[in-house]
Amino acid sequence: MLRTKIAGMGYYVPEKVVTNFDLMKLMDTSDEWIQERSGIIERRYAKKHEETTSTMGAAAARMAMDS
Repeated sequence: MLRTKIAGMGYYVPEKVVTNFDLMKLMDTSDEWIQERSGIIERRYAKKHEETTSTMGAAAARMAMDS
């Protein structure tokens, strides 16, 4: 039987925060409407042409290896 273990954990969260209030400026909606239906208050957006799935995954992997 193989013995494995988790040696470290890592994550990456983009810096750019988009709130429901930001979306209210773009759409005919409200913070309450979004929260009631999705439970979401804010979300993170990757920087266009800078943060890709591979760069974010690599950052998370580096954190896991350093922990």
